[in-house]
Amino acid sequence: MSPVNRAAWITAEKAYPLEVKEAPYTSPKDNEIVIRNRAIALNIVDYGRQLLGAGLFPWTTYPAIYGTDVAGEVVEVGSAVAGRFKPGDRVVGLGSELKNDNPAEGAFQEYVVLQSQLVSHIPPTLSFEDASVIPLGISTAACGLFQKDHLALQFPTEPRAAPTGETVLIWAGSSSVGSNAIQLAIAAGYEVFTTASPKNFEYVKSLGATQVWDYRSPTVVEDIVTAFAGKTSAGALAIGDNSAVPCAEIVSRVDGKKFVSLANPPSGSLPAGIASKFIFGGDLKDNEVGPAVFEAFLPKALAAGTFQAKPSAEVVGRGLESVQQGLDDLKAGVSAKKFVITL
Repeated sequence: MSPVNRAAWITAEKAYPLEVKEAPYTSPKDNEIVIRNRAIALNIVDYGRQLLGAGLFPWTTYPAIYGTDVAGEVVEVGSAVAGRFKPGDRVVGLGSELKNDNPAEGAFQEYVVLQSQLVSHIPPTLSFEDASVIPLGISTAACGLFQKDHLALQFPTEPRAAPTGETVLIWAGSSSVGSNAIQLAIAAGYEVFTTASPKNFEYVKSLGATQVWDYRSPTVVEDIVTAFAGKTSAGALAIGDNSAVPCAEIVSRVDGKKFVSLANPPSGSLPAGIASKFIFGGDLKDNEVGPAVFEAFLPKALAAGTFQAKPSAEVVGRGLESVQQGLDDLKAGVSAKKFVITL
């Protein structure tokens, strides 16, 4: 007999609040697993979808189950991945509902179907709540850093790769994407320059950034250009509103790659000769980046303690009934933390 599943449904476009009720239990396909969800991390995109509906992702059909970031225990394994996973394994993974428009792959439920190439084992020292902060942040960062149509950096390794001699600029290093991007780039052998609020300078340095600037400083562009003297740029990862233009100006004026990978749409035109592309965080599901990060790198790095689950989890509720309030609280803004619902 299949387990009884429950979910926090959004019953129609822009519907409020989410409605907690029974959901189908879906068995995995060959390359999938099902987990019993123990923790959910909330993301800006989750409340953005509820607020904007088709204005954000028009392909979503309703009713839907939102959410991407989960951690829990494996309960069922597809035939093609039975050698890698078994029931009872502790894992963290990225739900693919947003990309696949499939409610079974949404995070806001008790039993979630995950694509195996977007799942990592986690060590017993890492709680489900702490692990759940990783998936969308690391996926978006990895797409921007490593995909061939983005910055195309070499992949991260554990132990850390030998220095490449190149420096990558990561704007908004204390954000969820930035926290993961700094660590991925360092593990891949790159030096990292970043920006943050002064209160988060030590935080981003603890993740591996060698230099950090206040993104609000009127001289931030000039200061970073000066710091690049004698260095080779590997390009820039622009995170947050109004980040694309300063990143593009910097890479246009320093030696190296003339590319800006965009976590947010640009707010203005970029300098001539600068290439750019918008990141869709789930794209690594369909290319070599997903396995390189979730299979080859992350489990080893978590076990070794060289990759930190950041930003830190802040548990803001228990049970699916708490998801809506958590999303409402997230709208008010948060810095260097990630809201988590424990199940």
